[in-house]
Amino acid sequence: MAYVPLFTITPALLAEVEQVAVLRERIQSAVVDLAWIPALQKDTRTRNVHASTAIEGNPLTLEQVRALEEGRELATPGTRPKREVINYFAGLRFVERHARKKKIVHADILELHRILAGEVMDQGEAGKYRMIAVRVGQYLPPPPDAVSGLMFELLEWWNTAATKLSPVLSSAILHYRFEAVHPFADGNGRAGRALALWELYRRGFDTHHIFSVDEYYWEDRPKYYAALQGVREAGENMSSWLEYCAVGLRHTLERAWLRIQSFQGKSAERLILRPRQEQLLHLLRDHGSMSPAEIWDALGVSRQGAMDLLHPLLDAGLVEKVGGKKTGRYVLRGA
Repeated sequence: MAYVPLFTITPALLAEVEQVAVLRERIQSAVVDLAWIPALQKDTRTRNVHASTAIEGNPLTLEQVRALEEGRELATPGTRPKREVINYFAGLRFVERHARKKKIVHADILELHRILAGEVMDQGEAGKYRMIAVRVGQYLPPPPDAVSGLMFELLEWWNTAATKLSPVLSSAILHYRFEAVHPFADGNGRAGRALALWELYRRGFDTHHIFSVDEYYWEDRPKYYAALQGVREAGENMSSWLEYCAVGLRHTLERAWLRIQSFQGKSAERLILRPRQEQLLHLLRDHGSMSPAEIWDALGVSRQGAMDLLHPLLDAGLVEKVGGKKTGRYVLRGA
């Protein structure tokens, strides 16, 4: 039996897909300075690793994840959080190496899971479909004897019918259906998000690997899990899930655009944006201009804390101050 996803292209979904297309085109046109692309790719990979493992409860911070990627030792106790992060870096590199693979087969899925879940499984075996029944909250995935057949159907769909859809849709459908089948005893969340990213790479949506989609899911995990559960409550109709994922992709591209601007800034040293700086740039984009007091109040930081965030943005040419010394306000440069 062929897998046929159930969904409707709603006006809201269509609008989001169109906005995503515009943003992607802007980013593709801007990504021409090959000198800084590797740095942005490294930063994006680190953010994806941090977000996807954090969704599953990994306690390491973004800076700790970055330290592991750079080969620095961490003083934090426990080997499992570190192993999860190291595995995910290896998993993303596997996906990147096979970004243009035309046909995905069972062996590819099993190898990716083996890389992601090696030495961090609570039950089952890494790289092998589950042989036990599992429960995810209130959701009871298909029995183990149905897994192989359901994965065959999903792979058949992924390699054929999915190519006729926008990658915005096909990556979201793949993400949900993989989680619904729940083919492994453990590690399905990480594997499913890696597969969704793989689809964006395969379809040429993120040719430079600079979109960190998992950050969107991590920043509001309850909403992420509710969106997945909403499909089950809607009788497997994915319309609301597709809207949720399209909104997430739009936010991801908006954030990528800000990061690109930071790497293209006038300072000799490329700026890696901190989360609070990204929040500040979004505030300035939404408000048009803000006074220093408005900034530190909105961010919940001290005056000095706000200035510590602002100075690198000013030096990089992302933000400028307009008006007098006492009445000056901050705006995005070129806004």
